[in-house]
Amino acid sequence: MRILIVEDERKVSNFLRQALEEERYAVDQSFNGEDGLIFAETYEYDLVILDLMLPKMGGLNIIRELRKKGVKMPILVLTARDAIRDKVKAFDLGGDDYLTKPFSIEEFIARVRALLRRGSPGQAGILKVADLTLNPVKREAFRGLKKIELTNKEYALLEYLMRNSDRVLTRSMISEHVWNADFDTETNVIDVYITYLRNKIDKGEPHRMIQTIRGVGYMLRGEYNDHPDQTGHMV
Repeated sequence: MRILIVEDERKVSNFLRQALEEERYAVDQSFNGEDGLIFAETYEYDLVILDLMLPKMGGLNIIRELRKKGVKMPILVLTARDAIRDKVKAFDLGGDDYLTKPFSIEEFIARVRALLRRGSPGQAGILKVADLTLNPVKREAFRGLKKIELTNKEYALLEYLMRNSDRVLTRSMISEHVWNADFDTETNVIDVYITYLRNKIDKGEPHRMIQTIRGVGYMLRGEYNDHPDQTGHMV
């Protein structure tokens, strides 16, 4: 799941980013309204966390522009403004939730989870592909009865693969959803993490689920296939 934070107070933004990354979300940051709007229109996010009082372009204008252009991702408004008229205005323009500063990080994370569930029906449900299961609530993964220990980034990559099983995912698609906007697509980091997952998920298994589609990208294959080569490449 990929989240955009538009917040000009860098300490607040970095604190929120750290909290979200600990929950295994990929996070981008913008520190002014104009850049925030560009990010939200350019990349595919599952949630936008938006301050109202921003330099260059206010948060209410960002909500107005996004909704005018048909951008439907959930928007969580964070602001020091606590007047009812401000909340009503944010909701009327298309905001989905409103959290007044200061707030507890526990409430913040709970609201993020609720908006992500609302934005993606079934988001909190257990994912199952063949004998591979993943529980997004408990952050647990199993291959059959064997529990798979995963780092945050391995978990995020596996979740994205499972939500798009039997679909070819390019390196660009993976980088945009699992990493953030400043990710260097010229590195082999994605290939390295695919190898990590293969060692944890496919090693010793008769059915190798993570397969390389030569010249294109990767696929998590749920159906049994008797013809991948020894490295998981489709032949």
